[in-house]
Amino acid sequence: MSQQATEVTHRLVSSPAGRIHVVEQGTGPLVLLVHGFPESWYSWRHQLPALAAAGYRAAAIDVRGYGRSSKPGARDAYRMLELVEDNVAVVHALGEESAVVIGHDWGSAIAADSALVEPDVFRAVGMLSVPYAPHGGPQPGKVFAQLGGDEEFYVSYFQQPGRAEAEIEPDVRGWLAGFYAALSADTMPAPDAPGPHFVSRGGSLRDRFPTGRLPGWLSEKDLDVYTGEFERTGMSGALNRYRNMDRDWEDLADFDGAPLTQPSLFIGGGLDASTTWMADAIRAFPATLPGLVSSRILDGCGHWIQQERPAEVNRLLTDWLASLPA
Repeated sequence: MSQQATEVTHRLVSSPAGRIHVVEQGTGPLVLLVHGFPESWYSWRHQLPALAAAGYRAAAIDVRGYGRSSKPGARDAYRMLELVEDNVAVVHALGEESAVVIGHDWGSAIAADSALVEPDVFRAVGMLSVPYAPHGGPQPGKVFAQLGGDEEFYVSYFQQPGRAEAEIEPDVRGWLAGFYAALSADTMPAPDAPGPHFVSRGGSLRDRFPTGRLPGWLSEKDLDVYTGEFERTGMSGALNRYRNMDRDWEDLADFDGAPLTQPSLFIGGGLDASTTWMADAIRAFPATLPGLVSSRILDGCGHWIQQERPAEVNRLLTDWLASLPA
């Protein structure tokens, strides 16, 4: 591996958000990496060197509201179309006209919508953990409000300004450790335990998090990195993504039912609720992802797949990237 491939560089580039923090490694075709909640560019720490070694220019961003990127004050500044514009701005700021975009969790949806809205810029799309489902259907807020019966679905909980912040910010480190553990294969609650995606009336999301040990993929040092970022930025910028889902439903109405036609990839965890709850979306891939190259479910894997199974995910990503047209 060349010295050039092993060097990691940090930069701030201009975007509609103000600035976006980009961490780069390698040279070659640009691959833009977009993280989810509650994460940062650091979630791609295992992929950056692997993609660089395979001959790509890997660029992991802090999504607006996270890390060293700008944190606009207006809640509607976190709507999906704004995040798509940030991604376009990053590609152009790096001197490129197009890129492959890969996302995890919320980043998967951001990557998919970037490819949907800006197909001339994003020539291929990889989605981790959260499968593509075309826009349309009932208003999201109404759907989430009906889930859970006497309990409250976590998305509805996150959508209420200030409520989750009041739970998380007094103990960011403890909350993050519990949230990561709740969705990790080796520490998640047993199948017959109360689900960590729901909140009891009058309770908090944290009430159902496992305690006592970190998941195997998360060291104390890794947790230090995530904790430090959110203690500095607060949680509102990250949570505002959830608070714009109904705006996105309106903004993207012109794309209702639209398939993603670029070459695509999906990788999910077999123990991840995102995979099991959205099994119908995965079965619909022949119609919704006509350019699908590969769809893989990693048995025994939880939600944080590129950190839980870095070697396997790196192999799948590099094999897929090598299959794409130059």
